[in-house]
Amino acid sequence: MLNAIRHAQRYILLEIYLVESGAVVSRFVDALTTAAESGISVYMLLDAHGARGLARADQQRLHASGVNLIFYNPLRFLQLRRYLFRDHRKILVADGEVVFVGGAGISDNFDPGARPNRYWRETMVEVRGENTADWVKAFKSTWNRNSERALHYLPSPHMKPTGHQRGRVTLSPVRGVREIRRALINRVRQARVRVWLATAYFVPSRKIRRALRRAAKRGVDVRLLLPGSHIDHPSVRLAGRRFYTRLLHNGVRVFEYEPRFLHHKVILCDDWTSIGSSNVDRWNLRWNLEANQEIDDPSFAKDVEKMFMQDFSECLEIDYESWPQRTRYGRLLEWFWGVIDRRLARLGIGQDHHHNSSD
Repeated sequence: MLNAIRHAQRYILLEIYLVESGAVVSRFVDALTTAAESGISVYMLLDAHGARGLARADQQRLHASGVNLIFYNPLRFLQLRRYLFRDHRKILVADGEVVFVGGAGISDNFDPGARPNRYWRETMVEVRGENTADWVKAFKSTWNRNSERALHYLPSPHMKPTGHQRGRVTLSPVRGVREIRRALINRVRQARVRVWLATAYFVPSRKIRRALRRAAKRGVDVRLLLPGSHIDHPSVRLAGRRFYTRLLHNGVRVFEYEPRFLHHKVILCDDWTSIGSSNVDRWNLRWNLEANQEIDDPSFAKDVEKMFMQDFSECLEIDYESWPQRTRYGRLLEWFWGVIDRRLARLGIGQDHHHNSSD
């Protein structure tokens, strides 16, 4: 990503949720300010909540160099419920020719150099070809709905043939439709061989749980790759663990990642892959702005399969026979955080992403 910023000739678009000052932010600020000072147009759209750890000194450096920096959905007095809606997307576009999308933030949490034994497990995908125009369009739409200075024109690159992989950009919400959730459910229902799903937060809807169970019962290899004890929000893990029993009973395999916090979001259904920002939890699938890149290609699926297999080898698999033997205290915590989860869900009932519903 830093290399793409350094080699950009015309413009840079950066839309990121988690941004925290430190060694990684310093490298990005250096690259972005250098680009802006050399005459390249730089647009940064950061979530106001996710970027609360961005130091004022870093913000001032960006502004002083000419970087266009805005924050999505700042906290407003007497509008606490609206604050639930976040821009959780992670997108970098350089000149409209190369795009990076996935789940990583600009934070030392993702840097093996800064945290050799504690860095978060994450995946990004580099995109070239016709899909890049869709990513530019998505960024412009979100920017224009949140900035007083509209972004009207960006020069289109001369697209060179890059291969034969089929790809599609999925955004949520789009005109009120949660396309990422719909694509996931449809692909799980259509799967014939495998459904492998990695997510940092697993609090799925009833419809998703039913689709996973039914896929397993018809003989599909359904596996969930989820965080183990290393996680930034233990309460979310506990809320999701209450679903294990029924999933395991129906043949879904559950793997908890042991070495570090598993933060990435990857879905592999047969030869179809989706990589992006969206977790399988209420916030991501219901309230947040999310963005995934779909790739429907057997060779790419092979690479993703190898990645999954490496991760599975570093997991503890949850066994249906031994799962009921967990402590009574653990079950109590699962029940408690399940109650909290259901009450939080009710906060979003009737709410709409009206201020960003036409990305």
